Amino acid sequence: MCGIIGYLGPQAAEPILLESLRRLEYRGYDSAGIAVLDRQGAPTSVKCEGKVAALLERLEGRSLPGQVGMGHTRWATHGRPSEINAHPHTDCDGRFYVIHNGIIENFQELREELLAAGHRFLSEGDTEVIPHLIEQAYAGDLVDATRTALRRLRGAFAVVVLGSTDPDTLIGARLNAPLVVGVGEREWFLCSDIPAILPYTRQVLVLGEGEMAVISPVGPVVSTIADGAEVEPRVIRVEWDVLAAQKGGYPTFMRKEMDEQPAAVENALRGRLLDSGEVRFPDWDPPPAVAAGWTRVRIVGAGSAYYAGLVAKYAIEELSGIPVEVETASEFRYRPTVVDARTLTVAISQSGETADTLAAARESRARGSHVVALTNVVASSLALEADGVVNLHAGPEIGVVATKTFVTQAACGILLGLHLAGRAKSLDRPAARAVVAGLRAVAPAQRLVLAGAERLAVLGGVIADHPAVLFIGRGINYPTALEGALKLKEISYQHAEGYPAGELKHGPIALLDRSMPVVAFATAGRTRDKMRSNIEQVRARQSPVIAIVSAGDDSLRGVATELISVPEVPELVSPMVNVVVAQLLAYHAALVRGCDVDQPRNLAKSVTVE
Repeated sequence: MCGIIGYLGPQAAEPILLESLRRLEYRGYDSAGIAVLDRQGAPTSVKCEGKVAALLERLEGRSLPGQVGMGHTRWATHGRPSEINAHPHTDCDGRFYVIHNGIIENFQELREELLAAGHRFLSEGDTEVIPHLIEQAYAGDLVDATRTALRRLRGAFAVVVLGSTDPDTLIGARLNAPLVVGVGEREWFLCSDIPAILPYTRQVLVLGEGEMAVISPVGPVVSTIADGAEVEPRVIRVEWDVLAAQKGGYPTFMRKEMDEQPAAVENALRGRLLDSGEVRFPDWDPPPAVAAGWTRVRIVGAGSAYYAGLVAKYAIEELSGIPVEVETASEFRYRPTVVDARTLTVAISQSGETADTLAAARESRARGSHVVALTNVVASSLALEADGVVNLHAGPEIGVVATKTFVTQAACGILLGLHLAGRAKSLDRPAARAVVAGLRAVAPAQRLVLAGAERLAVLGGVIADHPAVLFIGRGINYPTALEGALKLKEISYQHAEGYPAGELKHGPIALLDRSMPVVAFATAGRTRDKMRSNIEQVRARQSPVIAIVSAGDDSLRGVATELISVPEVPELVSPMVNVVVAQLLAYHAALVRGCDVDQPRNLAKSVTVE
């Protein structure tokens, strides 16, 4: 989950590394550091605890000369956040420097072996074994020593290596963690996430699983870690505008990305959704003989992606009649599961690098299941390993918590349901056209909700005064309640829980009193009258109720404490509208509480370790 950047080229490395670290900070912000080699190969490394701003303060008045270097912003796994545990790490003699994203599962046994051989360790982390392994293997060839060291590692890693022995060389390698090579004009970048290098290049060389890139002034050479066999890399052009990865006048990335949701939904639908109700995916067209054998769908995801998967479950089952199971990706591999060639596996991950989701997808493929990835990153590990890809087309999401990627995951899940319905011939043309109309109504409805953000700011301030909040919904808006509670937990640090409204009487009703506000999703749908009954039960216990209702519905006036009207859309697509209300409530509650909404404590954007 850490952010890593490497640079080799004609420019001074330090400013590029620091600016790139700013862009990568959403991946981790416990500590930061850089290392630069001058023309003679003399290294200078500076690191500190805290955010990149603290590193900038440490470097104030200094300049690190050199045109090759590396930078790192950390999300702690092994070892507490501290200067000594910050990256880069080096060997006993300070010749080899390493930054790393991932977890080395066998680091303890490697550390003990190295200690026995006389190596000296300074940090508590797993990364420090890598430069010591390189030191031990070095016999005049940095590339060979690095490959030898990497072969000893078990787990997940994206690493960047430089050595004072080879001042014109930068090495990057990856296994179960993201790393790409940016290709500029006689300059090259190694980074864990594409937005970091958008100001410099849009040409990206995608490293495959178990591959390493050796970059010199003549360019990169890619080979396998296992045997050094040279491979032809895949090169893509990134179409994101660099401005899309900047705040653009907004106070926070989260606020900007909430406002981008209508356009993101439109982009997710564009070119895929025909007026007839037919759905076509450019990067996924499974053979009819394969698709004909699917008797069930298994969806795997984590966090917001898991909740989007629940929305997709409701849609797929309603539209196609195919039974769907949704499973938390982290649990998938650790229990017996029924997955085979009759199962379509849908793996949902914004980054395409979520470790648990990636592992679940690999396990499913190994059992004969066809895997389609719903991801926002075309060059991600998940996209490369799946049988097909449905790109979210949300654009870069820099805020740590999911906003526009959640609504595009939900949109793509509903598109998938419509696509499977077309294959199963389970919908007549009028019904399919009605779903199309509903999907196209989402973006205009979201814009209207966002235009009313001022009132939601006031209600968010009210929520901020309470220690805990309950979110309730029914049917396809039960996942909306789960996602709303998650948003509040993530950015305001308040306890919140999402619950099926019909289950309140089976325990949670004991929590209700005037100190426990309840956010209720009661928009138009088949269970709206049931929701009214549930809300009446809540009010009887004196809990304040903020009810989200469809425009023109006054049936809860005088019952709910506050009514929030949203444009009426078909129930099937309503989570993508209703969740915007929950996002805004959480956002403003967090601001009132003085929380950092873009970089919440203990979180990182992409969970690339188990």
